[in-house]
Amino acid sequence: MHNLTLSELAAGLRSQQFSSVELTQAFLSRIHQHQDLNAFISVSEDTALQQAQAADQLIAGGNAGPLAGIPIAQKDIFCTLGVKTSCGSKMLDNFIAPYNATVVEHFNQAGAVMLGKLNMDEFAMGSSNENSFYGPVRNPWATDSVPGGSSGGSAAAVAARLAPAVTGTDTGGSIRQPAAFCGITGLKPTYGRVSRYGMIAYASSLDQGGPMARSAEDAALLLQTMAGFDTKDSTSVDQPVPNYSAGLNDSLQGLKIGLPKQFFSAGLDNQMAATIQAAIEEYRKLGAEIQEVDMPNLELAIPAYYVIASAECSSNLSRYDGVRFGYRCQNPQDLADLYTRSRGEAFGAEVKRRILMGTYALSAGYYDAYYLKAQQVRRLISDDFKRALSGVDVLMGPVTPGTAFRIGEKTDDPIQMYLEDIYTIAINLAGLPAMSIPAGFIDGKPVGLQVIGNYFSEAKLLNVGHRYQQATDWHLQVPKGFE
Repeated sequence: MHNLTLSELAAGLRSQQFSSVELTQAFLSRIHQHQDLNAFISVSEDTALQQAQAADQLIAGGNAGPLAGIPIAQKDIFCTLGVKTSCGSKMLDNFIAPYNATVVEHFNQAGAVMLGKLNMDEFAMGSSNENSFYGPVRNPWATDSVPGGSSGGSAAAVAARLAPAVTGTDTGGSIRQPAAFCGITGLKPTYGRVSRYGMIAYASSLDQGGPMARSAEDAALLLQTMAGFDTKDSTSVDQPVPNYSAGLNDSLQGLKIGLPKQFFSAGLDNQMAATIQAAIEEYRKLGAEIQEVDMPNLELAIPAYYVIASAECSSNLSRYDGVRFGYRCQNPQDLADLYTRSRGEAFGAEVKRRILMGTYALSAGYYDAYYLKAQQVRRLISDDFKRALSGVDVLMGPVTPGTAFRIGEKTDDPIQMYLEDIYTIAINLAGLPAMSIPAGFIDGKPVGLQVIGNYFSEAKLLNVGHRYQQATDWHLQVPKGFE
């Protein structure tokens, strides 16, 4: 059962080949069997089985939707009523969410079964899932390597068939990069397409939730449930949600693909470049037209992103002070001691680094020189994308400079770690949708092809991904030992 697609699982449930309870038990068993991957922070076994029983009754009544009775898992950044929501941090190790995030509520209304909460970099800050208070997640394709981050637990769980589909969040590549490293499909929607209510904030103008699954077809079903306007989120966009599955099989004849020349410059690994070019050639066979585009401001994305994201992180994380919720130090001497020790003892090194960078950038003497300048650069990058996408349907390129690196290989060099996001962060600065689809292997490790679209063009991206997956079988490959 663990190798079936969401559509096949839904069909099996409706034809009574198996029940939701049996399906849920099968995935719970796999989660326990592969605990060494460290993909889950918590497993909601009792709740999952109760939800599965309710789903079986719903299906028997003939009123079930496409995700009813299907087990999924949530990244541990989405608040979940009555369940620990830690955001991968010691700061929230004791936090039991008193309400559901809108995304969680949507899945509950759809009758989906929640298996548990997935491991992640602390407060979504990281590109390797090594910054989690609960330890690093291991990549199922090479267990000595990282799965990517911050949604590393999400990507590893899908790749290892511990869950058929999961949620992730993407602030600078945190859905697409782990999807690429683990050989799955991950979609970062347009900013405002998926509600951020109940999604613990890192950088509010960049964060966006999205689906992670084995295929574009499965991602479409997931996004259908996740997307929509939410009055509880002031950044949510009131725009109709299309049927994401309806156009999956549309022809790609005449599709115009733009290749940003900055994506294929000196920093890209030669084998990676060859693999990505081979994937793009497959699109030519499917009838697409390929052309090069110039986006001169892309090289400014990393400095602009890390100023803006760190500034917003500094502001958002100021609420964790040891007073209202979360970790509190023992026997504080006074209020200053309470703040200092609670934050010092509960935040990890990377979170502290970004808080310090952001506080510095927002300080009175440096605000104009750093934060304001970064926002001006953000506009230039956004304009680059608008110009490029005015002449093509989608942009394509690599997701990462290379394949998954070994655990511990880059932890002592934050700059090298930040450069892992060189091809993804500009998309978040512009608020555009983008996805990673499996496109091959290098030395046994997966490679992801990035597809970038215009605002609210998720249906087109899913169509482009699906047609490629009909012509190739990269997305069907399973890591050895997890078949």
